[in-house]
Amino acid sequence: MSTSPVTLMVARRVANGRYQDLIVWLREGEQLATDFPGYLGSGVLAPPPQSDEFQIIFRFADEQTLHAWEHSASRTAWLARGSELFAHPSEHRVRGIDGWFGAGDQRPPRWKQAVAIWLAFFPVSLLFNFLLGPLLSELGMMSRVLISTLILTPLMVYLFIPMSTHLLAGWLNGAAPKALPAKPATQNQ
Repeated sequence: MSTSPVTLMVARRVANGRYQDLIVWLREGEQLATDFPGYLGSGVLAPPPQSDEFQIIFRFADEQTLHAWEHSASRTAWLARGSELFAHPSEHRVRGIDGWFGAGDQRPPRWKQAVAIWLAFFPVSLLFNFLLGPLLSELGMMSRVLISTLILTPLMVYLFIPMSTHLLAGWLNGAAPKALPAKPATQNQ
């Protein structure tokens, strides 16, 4: 089994008229997952305007802990309780940063991924250094870097990079511009 973190991404379309019930049920599922060993975090992304598909993300330490949660009696009971709240479920799992950018066939180019990560990291890092830089300036470089990475890494992984990819989703996943049709050749007569 893999020892790298695994992210399970689940899409659920809300059943007609059951929006609030689905929200409560999704939060219950997040709470349920927190009790399992290996749980690293989760989140629910509400559908964009004109859509009814929620994205639910569960992250576990490795494939084995995710498997234990997926096949637990409590998760099975939770899924059964919510079965009438959603339609057309789909699931896929990813490893590493790929979880922030969608499934393999839907992932944006690496350069767009790098831009999205940088756009999240730069302002947060700048703010961190502006606010805490004077307090940390007395410390040696090793201590400053240790403290900053201990604080910034979880903030980036669980909050700011997912927020950046969500806000930039249209640009990240936008279709390539279509070529204009060729002009018909004109004939001189």
